[in-house]
Amino acid sequence: MQKMNSMKKYIAILGVFVLFQNANAQTVTQITPNQNDTRVITTGTAFMVIAADARAAGLGDQGVATSPDAFSQQWNVSKYAFGGSEQGFSMTYTPYLRELVNDIFLGGLTYYNKLDDRSAVSASFRYFSLGEIEFRESADDQGIIQKPNELTVDVAYSLKLSDQFAMGVGLKYIRSDLKLDGAEFAAASSKPASSFAVDLGGYYESEEKAYDSFNGKLRGGFAIQNIGPKIKYEENGNESFLPTTLRLGGGYDFILPDGANKIGVTVEVAKLLVPTPPVYGTKIDYIDDGDNGTNISPGNGQYDEGIDTLVDEDSNYIIEGKDPNVNFTKGMFQSFGDAPGGFSEEMNEFTYSVGAEYTYQDSFAFRLGYFNEHETKGARKFFALGAGFKYSVVNIDLSYLLSASKTPSPLENTLRFSLSFNLGGNGSN
Repeated sequence: MQKMNSMKKYIAILGVFVLFQNANAQTVTQITPNQNDTRVITTGTAFMVIAADARAAGLGDQGVATSPDAFSQQWNVSKYAFGGSEQGFSMTYTPYLRELVNDIFLGGLTYYNKLDDRSAVSASFRYFSLGEIEFRESADDQGIIQKPNELTVDVAYSLKLSDQFAMGVGLKYIRSDLKLDGAEFAAASSKPASSFAVDLGGYYESEEKAYDSFNGKLRGGFAIQNIGPKIKYEENGNESFLPTTLRLGGGYDFILPDGANKIGVTVEVAKLLVPTPPVYGTKIDYIDDGDNGTNISPGNGQYDEGIDTLVDEDSNYIIEGKDPNVNFTKGMFQSFGDAPGGFSEEMNEFTYSVGAEYTYQDSFAFRLGYFNEHETKGARKFFALGAGFKYSVVNIDLSYLLSASKTPSPLENTLRFSLSFNLGGNGSN
């Protein structure tokens, strides 16, 4: 443990050194914004978008339009109104960066209760531990142990507006404690940050329809999650957007004639409703009198992009895109049209997942999923496998991730585990 903590400290110091070097290595180049440039959108409290339950993970990190289950709180709170059980609760455990460390994890608890045939209430608690980090001034120093962590607590209410459609609303409290008191580079004014957020969702489930060789049921859902003020760690520091996310999904259940076998197929797309980083620079006017900019003389004092303008990439003039320093409500709307690369880049900001689930007598389930994110927006691409087992009122779910990207996944080769209890009724899986 001491050796691992020392390695963590070394990595942190190395990261700060690299950032310092980059901040002081200023170069002047000509910028021509391209929709293929890498512009990853970053937010605070990013743990909130990690798939916590093994069922959703096994389907490729999707849950807005899958059939209702005990874990609907993270994906679409309105699904609880369609749940088959009167009440239930669940527990989840997800190791994180397992191939590097063994003490970083995401855990969660969820509870729901159907008030009647048309409404339900639910609550959940999620905790993200970044493990133990030990700081020493010397080899003989006793050291200081820090345990940075983040958490959310939320409650929700869902109501059927018709026999086939329900809506839900959730309120969430967020706390992020990432301050490292033992680090020389930690800001003195740094403190645990907190915020609140709202989730909105809708879910549609058609009546079962009979065909020649099978029965079918259509599913659809939407959710806008983590709508709330930006989070701030330092008194005079920058604020970070919450991971406000739009999710849209649809699916279909193929129910075979014997009624025991069912195959559900679901597709989901998602987008962060957070401003895209613009292209920054400083206008430096010039006229190119020779080939490849070898002879440069003062220009006409006007900014003619790509013709007679050089920019310093490390400065704060926005060459392409829009100013991201806006409040969270404006940022949500701005996120649909602020990508420096135009419409093509906006489309690249959507992720999509495809999942299939086979169930037998609601007692066994086998799942396959695929998740895709564009190379310039994070490059997360992976296949997922999952299985579920039900015994009496207990559901056990497992999932495993197989990366399909050159970019390593923090959840690669990780087995995720979920346990849920459905009390009363027929269960929801």
